Amino acid sequence: MIGAAAVSDLLAPGTSLAAGDPKAGRKKALQCQTCHGLDGVSKLPEAPHLGGQVETYLVKALNDYKSGARTNEMMSVVASPLSDSDIADLAAWYASIEVTVQKPR
Repeated sequence: MIGAAAVSDLLAPGTSLAAGDPKAGRKKALQCQTCHGLDGVSKLPEAPHLGGQVETYLVKALNDYKSGARTNEMMSVVASPLSDSDIADLAAWYASIEVTVQKPR
């Protein structure tokens, strides 16, 4: 269950909820693939998997890195020049990736 504070954060001013274009996001994700993989599967242990992540979460996270509300040396540099459209497209791309989960053996 999502708390009221989480919903409020997602709807806060400056948080773009515009629907992005996954195809455009895939092209823009080329700069992200070193750490997060083009398929959304992280290549580095300290970088999270992004494939299948909730689109609104990704938009909020990128906006937070861009504004400085959330800090990470690499992500702050990468997110800084992103436009609202770039953020929406990247979020749409990673959210569009279907992830399957299997029980451990």
